[in-house]
Amino acid sequence: MNPATPAVRQAAALLLGYPGPDWPARHALVRDCLTELSIPAAAPLLRFCATVDGVPLLDLAAAYVRTFDRSRRRTLHLTYYTDGDTRRRGSTLAALKARYRAHGWAPPEDELPDHLPLMLEFAARCPDPGTRLLRDHRAALELLRMSLTDHGSPYADVLRAVCDTLPGPSPADRAAALALARGGPPTETVGLAPFAATAPAATPHAEGPGR
Repeated sequence: MNPATPAVRQAAALLLGYPGPDWPARHALVRDCLTELSIPAAAPLLRFCATVDGVPLLDLAAAYVRTFDRSRRRTLHLTYYTDGDTRRRGSTLAALKARYRAHGWAPPEDELPDHLPLMLEFAARCPDPGTRLLRDHRAALELLRMSLTDHGSPYADVLRAVCDTLPGPSPADRAAALALARGGPPTETVGLAPFAATAPAATPHAEGPGR
């Protein structure tokens, strides 16, 4: 594994978090650290940092909500792409929690365990099992990257950096991503106790005025 990979994944986790009041400090920390480390693989992340630099916080927050919380094809909750609102998703989320705990890592209780920033933080702290986890969700990552690119979102650069930390997608990965794009997630609507059964982020975000 490239020794820069954990740093790239941790930076991506921070950049994909909701841009709340701590965003200016978080943005500056990521930008300054990546610039100092001079990691070639971080180029897409630095491009994203430059693109959003100076965007008013409320505008950036509103764009984040529009991008990730209002589209089933751009959600950051990766199991939604494969499981949708079905019974299977509840067991998948429970298995994810168990997987984290097996490696001594406990995600926060106020977020679903398939939230991409959480997965990336786990992958940064536990590189080998984290890489396996991301590879298991490679089709969803590729679909999210393609959807963000089609949407013209600067967040596409963050997903590009994440995907670049993994081996190139296989034909099977590409086929799976295209199948998800064509068919969308399963649509059986059931309760997923103890998990939420909706595609948007588990924690509601305050929305500011649009751009």
